[in-house]
Amino acid sequence: MPLETSIVTAARVPEDAALLAVPFGADLAPPVELPVPAAGLLACYEAKGEAGEIVDVPVARGGAVGRVLLYGIGDGSADALRKAGAAVARRGRGRDEISVVPPAGAAGTGAAEAVAAFTEGALLASYTFRIGETPAASRPVGSIRLVTGDGGETGSAPDTGSVEAGLARGKALAGAVALARDLANTPSSVKSPAWLAERAAEQGVATRIWDEHELRAEGFGGILAVGQGSVNPPRLVQLSYEPEGGRADGHVVLVGKGITYDTGGLSLKPTEGMKFMKTDMAGGAVVIAVLGALAALGARVRVTGLVAAAENSFSGAAQRPGDVITQYGGRTVEVLNTDAEGRLVMADALAYADAELDPDVMVDVATLTGAISVALGKGLGAVFASDDELAARLVEAGEASGERLWRMPLIEDYAPALESSVADLANIEAGSAYGAGSITAALFLREFTGKRPWAHLDIAGVGRSTSDEGLLTKGATGFGVRLLLEWLSGR
Repeated sequence: MPLETSIVTAARVPEDAALLAVPFGADLAPPVELPVPAAGLLACYEAKGEAGEIVDVPVARGGAVGRVLLYGIGDGSADALRKAGAAVARRGRGRDEISVVPPAGAAGTGAAEAVAAFTEGALLASYTFRIGETPAASRPVGSIRLVTGDGGETGSAPDTGSVEAGLARGKALAGAVALARDLANTPSSVKSPAWLAERAAEQGVATRIWDEHELRAEGFGGILAVGQGSVNPPRLVQLSYEPEGGRADGHVVLVGKGITYDTGGLSLKPTEGMKFMKTDMAGGAVVIAVLGALAALGARVRVTGLVAAAENSFSGAAQRPGDVITQYGGRTVEVLNTDAEGRLVMADALAYADAELDPDVMVDVATLTGAISVALGKGLGAVFASDDELAARLVEAGEASGERLWRMPLIEDYAPALESSVADLANIEAGSAYGAGSITAALFLREFTGKRPWAHLDIAGVGRSTSDEGLLTKGATGFGVRLLLEWLSGR
């Protein structure tokens, strides 16, 4: 579903504007004429100018009464301005239009960056996914007008060029996140591996899709094993982006887990554990969305995206605990738990990337382990990496984009947890001596990277939201899109 809220620019505030939002902060008075002195008004409300804080003031609008929303911008950082944009958009729900004086940003945050951050926040908070009619009061604001001219009231607005540049970037980022959310939120009654591959092919980049026959012919044993229990056969999707002009600053491969529904297979999940498993392909959705947005952001790096898509179901044809499968490239894996399936499909994609694509860097994204939610909760994504510089740059991109990462260790002493008596590897720890399920899962994936610089993003804790709050709406979050685009567009 496309974003329903549009953001446009206007030279001045419409005379009949019923709702006008203007920024204020601890050291920034609101640039509008208010019925009482601004300092006294803010003191009355005990307003501190924190990011996302809203003070609602009635004002005269000709013969009618309008409202001014004073929105706090905190320290003026990009993260604060995203929160501000989200707060303003949420206050506009159910309205056709609101006018907004865009924030100028703080030192170190240019006008274009400030508008981009505000736009991101406003659009992401306005995101909806609903099958059926949306109640009028819950509908996102139809249009946000960013006032760029002086208009009498708006002397502190950034210049038009900066607003337009920031608006374009903010729209591109929010649109990519919305696509990832849409893909993950789509019910699995619709979202088969073939359907996901078709959506990937619509992103305007070169696409190759392997069906189940081609996967078998080329030896993608992990993807086939996970998908063999379903009536919906698996797919592998390759998306290829080349910067305009053909000159690229390196080659990055992104790998996304694309499990379109996860029952756990014969190692069946309990009902509660299955309720949100339509979003178990969130990593694949991130990769698809990122590949579709690179051109709009002018990325100068060559990027190949791989989405390993399968439905992990149970039937007489499903793989069994104790089966041994042969991954792409020939390594054998003993499947001790069919619910540890994401690593099996991703191992095929990583091994293929190493053998055939010759990347400089590989990064995979997956809702891989419940254990990472225990370790980091719902506010931080995990990054495991074989390369310190790569880890640092991803963490930095996470901070800049508002999608924060915490580096987790690859503990070599835990590697024996993956030993098998009948195969090269086991897909989970055979006993309980080690624990650390997220670490051992990352160690398993590392086995298929060919010792190339590699990072693994485990987004199981941050890939889904249980409530509407801030930039998030209930359901898929699209976590990873903005941080990867920040990293790739800045390389």
